[in-house]
Amino acid sequence: MSVLTLADVYHARCRLEGRAYRSPLIESASLSALARTPVYLKLETVQPTGSFKLRGATNALARLAEQGCKRVVTASTGNHGRAVAYAARALGIETTVCMSSLVPGNKVEAVRALGARAHIVGKSQDDAEAEALRMTREEGFAYVPPFDHLDVIAGQATLGLEILEALPDVANIVVPLSGGGLFAGVAFAAKHISPAVRLTGVSMERGAAMHASLEAGKPVLVDERETLADSLGGGIGLENRYTFALTRELIDDVILLDEASIARGVVHAYRHERLVVEGAAAVGIAALLDGALRDTLQEDSLQRGPLVLIVTGANIDIDQHRRVINEALGNKARSDGAASNDA
Repeated sequence: MSVLTLADVYHARCRLEGRAYRSPLIESASLSALARTPVYLKLETVQPTGSFKLRGATNALARLAEQGCKRVVTASTGNHGRAVAYAARALGIETTVCMSSLVPGNKVEAVRALGARAHIVGKSQDDAEAEALRMTREEGFAYVPPFDHLDVIAGQATLGLEILEALPDVANIVVPLSGGGLFAGVAFAAKHISPAVRLTGVSMERGAAMHASLEAGKPVLVDERETLADSLGGGIGLENRYTFALTRELIDDVILLDEASIARGVVHAYRHERLVVEGAAAVGIAALLDGALRDTLQEDSLQRGPLVLIVTGANIDIDQHRRVINEALGNKARSDGAASNDA
């Protein structure tokens, strides 16, 4: 399937010029030692809105502005809505962001701080999307999907371009997997430039909609549940047009993580990489720490070489981050105390 072209991705990069950063790619000494291969972190945490979502939103909004659009609506678990609000404000476009009651308060307030209307509706991303589509049909808004849109995918694909340009010999890229906009974009660009590169998607065990859909062979509904990786929540849409097919075509492996594993990823990022990241951004690190990704890297069928983990965002509620870190420190203290007593 190829409704997207590499030219679309390069055009998207031109639209992003001066509006989103070319994010750093840094080597992690601790993770490289663990994986026994160079491991690099692609830090989308530096974007003005704190996540990769700015890329797709900016490309889509710039295209709409060219067509004279004045009002947009979207549905979001937080980061996409913040990115749409940011891009729309710069372009003078009125914005409403539909979000469910599961979206953390800090992400809701971030949307409002950018001048957008935060419309809280329902208990799932699917509920929020249904309301956004109703507003599109009945109130004349233009809809900016969080992932299943060619302009959004092309914007996210610019990440793949940057990785291959900075690290031409990259062998493996690990991408947080949710609705598939990021995965489809990165995989599309990467595999068109370097067909041998291996793409792994990582998600949480609680409500991984893309994984369930891949298993079923078609888009399916899943129950959305609370998770530390809240940005990976929500369905992919039963009428999914692009990301399901692109992900199915381009993905090499899927890894699912439990909540404890995701927390370990957040803690490692803070203690060893000096990064404050949200749960969804830590899943690649967590998969490596847990051994799931290390097992994959050791398969004889894999191309040897550098590994890139995409660190997607920094928009974690600071109180939640503090609880995760403090719990890890408490567990370590109890473990050290038990070891001392045993001695």
